[in-house]
Amino acid sequence: MKLTGPMTQSSAKPPLNVRAKAALAIGTLGVVFGDIGTSPLYTMRECLAHLPPVERTDGVLGVLSLIFWSLILVVSVKYLFYVTKADNQGEGGIFALLALMHSGKDSPTGTKRVIGPAVIMILVGAALLYGDGIITPAISVLGAAEGFLAINPSLDHLVPWIACAILAALFWIQRKGTMSIGGVFGPIMLLWFATLATLGAWHIAQNPSVLRALNPTWGLALLGHHPLAVSALLGAVVLSITGAEALYADMGHFGRGYISLAWYAVALPGLALNYFGQGAYVLSHPGQTENPFFALASPGLPRLGLTILAILAAVIASQALISGAYSLTRQAIQLGYFPRLKINYTNAEHSGQIYVPFVNALLAVGSILTVAMFRSSDNLAAAYGIAVTGTMAITTLAFYLVVRRQWKWSLWHAAPICGFFLLLDLAFFGSNVDKLLHGGWFPLAIGAAVLAVMHTWKSGRAEIFRRVYGNNVTESELTSIARSKHVTRVGGAAVFMVGSPTGTPIALLHHVKANRCLHQTVVLLSIMTEEIPTVPEAERLKLHVIGEGIWRAVGRYGYMESPDVSRLMDEIRNRGVPINASAAIYFFNREMIITGGTAPMWEWQKNLYGFLSRNARPAKDYYQITPSQIIEIGLPIQL
Repeated sequence: MKLTGPMTQSSAKPPLNVRAKAALAIGTLGVVFGDIGTSPLYTMRECLAHLPPVERTDGVLGVLSLIFWSLILVVSVKYLFYVTKADNQGEGGIFALLALMHSGKDSPTGTKRVIGPAVIMILVGAALLYGDGIITPAISVLGAAEGFLAINPSLDHLVPWIACAILAALFWIQRKGTMSIGGVFGPIMLLWFATLATLGAWHIAQNPSVLRALNPTWGLALLGHHPLAVSALLGAVVLSITGAEALYADMGHFGRGYISLAWYAVALPGLALNYFGQGAYVLSHPGQTENPFFALASPGLPRLGLTILAILAAVIASQALISGAYSLTRQAIQLGYFPRLKINYTNAEHSGQIYVPFVNALLAVGSILTVAMFRSSDNLAAAYGIAVTGTMAITTLAFYLVVRRQWKWSLWHAAPICGFFLLLDLAFFGSNVDKLLHGGWFPLAIGAAVLAVMHTWKSGRAEIFRRVYGNNVTESELTSIARSKHVTRVGGAAVFMVGSPTGTPIALLHHVKANRCLHQTVVLLSIMTEEIPTVPEAERLKLHVIGEGIWRAVGRYGYMESPDVSRLMDEIRNRGVPINASAAIYFFNREMIITGGTAPMWEWQKNLYGFLSRNARPAKDYYQITPSQIIEIGLPIQL
């Protein structure tokens, strides 16, 4: 069956040598596979705790079969073979699907897109990723720290404190950027997967009969028991694939080819061998109740070394989720679904390496509180999975819309494939529903709060855009104002920020009305966000003359970029506009939100939008303009 989709930018890149390819593949291990790579810390233990009442051998082989075929069907088939081909110029992730689903462009004010069911679905998926970003570092670090219990069980009361200390240090160093430590992530994860494979193979050699679980009938037989027992078991099996969404979200960093290479050459063999090794150990030691993962290593120094390596792997897995939350936030800001926040660039050569202080603080507090609330990976596993499986199901639905609308697949082609994937996703999601009462509400509550913010901000910006630019002054009327004998033209240049590429900013009209003057050079500047990751420099700026010393400039940026107005003004000057960028005055509207109006929003949303607007990073800071060159004009708006 031929699978077609849009060609990525990577296809135009020159081929790399073997060493460069190996470096990219190893780097992929450190960023993409950290989450799924640390799943063996707790997955088998949870599966054994939720076995239906069956003979021990049948249960263990059934669990191994379910885990192995979940990795194959969800990761290898769904994500690597299908979903990763739905890329937006090489970029993946939930917002890439949003861009592919719609052909329209979006502006920072959020005007052109109606927030319909499909968009709400994508926003729900993005919101759930934030819940995952809080709970994944907590369970990964906590599960690794519990390795100390395999060394000395009396350390039980110290494990949560150790985990909290590790998380606090991890979030504290985020401001330094990942460049200095990124180079060691891949090699450490390579060592981690090699250790997983070695330990697993050693125990498989002692009990090779465990390989019978490669036959899927063992897993199917286990699924034939009571639905309640099967549901609890699947809720534990899903822990083995909780990092699958990262394959798609991080595709832009390394490319589909290198992610596939790293998966099939290193990650999948390491995971499969380790899970089967744990199964072999359990069958060979029926009376043991300790975590089978740490039991794979001999007591003493080998087990201590495994614990330390597990903590390092868990930190790396957490780093990948944290960095992903930063990227997701920047995309949401650029597409108009999130208020402006301060974004620090930690590497001058790589714009993707960013640090968002506000998001970092929320993730830190959330993860540490999660550890304090649940105190063990056993308890946390009971809350883990519902957000991940919800996002996976949404990805499948969005992928279906993409292949139908953009790739023009026929119904008979798209429905069976996507229907099968959705069946898997819903089975895993349904098995996690009972976790709501055991902590599953926690990531959902986080997701609901993020969704409320995104929907409110988008709706509020759309309403303000309609109010401000609904009855606009045309360009011909603007030139008439500029020629008026009642308006004095003063020296210098003024830049008026305008949300619409065809509109006249309210700030300009207020300025002329109040001061009866206008600068000799006037630039109406609009910053537009396109639904592509990056905009080529040759297409960055559009400029045309309105007349009477007035120009309109439109700067275009992708959702993976952040605008730099100062640099844009240098290009405008280079194109012949008589303006000194360092001496120009920039005029901004400063919205003052008043509730109690007729806007089609709930009253709580109006109050929330007012709060977000007051606390959002000012546009003047977001656009990287020298503060001494800025004048803000108040604009009261009643919603």
